[in-house]
Amino acid sequence: MTILFDNYNNHSNCQSLWGFSAYFEEYKLLFDTGSNGRILLKNMQELGVDVKEIEYMFITHSHWDHIGGIDSILELNPEITLFVPSSLSKLLIKDLRSLAKEVIVCTNKPQHLFKNLYTTGLLGKDMPEQSLIIDEEETKIITGCGHFGIANITKAAKDTIGKNIDFAIGGFHLFKSSDDEINNSINNLKELGVTKVLPTHCSGDRAIELYKDSFISNYVTGGIGTKI
Repeated sequence: MTILFDNYNNHSNCQSLWGFSAYFEEYKLLFDTGSNGRILLKNMQELGVDVKEIEYMFITHSHWDHIGGIDSILELNPEITLFVPSSLSKLLIKDLRSLAKEVIVCTNKPQHLFKNLYTTGLLGKDMPEQSLIIDEEETKIITGCGHFGIANITKAAKDTIGKNIDFAIGGFHLFKSSDDEINNSINNLKELGVTKVLPTHCSGDRAIELYKDSFISNYVTGGIGTKI
């Protein structure tokens, strides 16, 4: 996995804006698209990711900072299968069907996507959001913003594949949270069996600091250019 778009930046030649996107080379899957297609494509070029190699795109939810680059990607590579949440505008989904190879609309039910990849299904009511589960030797949950709560999402992922989630990655949506709320999320993740974390994007500086202090060597720094 390579982080392509983030409001944190570890690559001097890339540009950071609010939003998130990552590429999973093994699966040829682009996870979200950040807020700006031009910047996403520039960062991809700097990081050696060829837009023509992408075969799948996974969209977590409808917020602008996760869907802003969809059209820029599809303009250069229309041979992509999209996994999109049913909460997207029906008009947008209709347009995407005319721009992409295939559009698979994901509902609130967990489902197998392909190979070792699953969706949690849409979680939460205020901002329905799906997250990506990777069922490998080291199991992973990847969130866009984590609106439903990182511990709640991890629990849903654990129930979906029937095993503990080892590694939690992405936006933990704690940037407005108190220290008590952040520490509670840390404790809940550990109780669920999570041993490694990479909080970034909307996790917030204070949450990142507390997660780093708690997970120590099992904390991974996020930001554009990070590879795991």
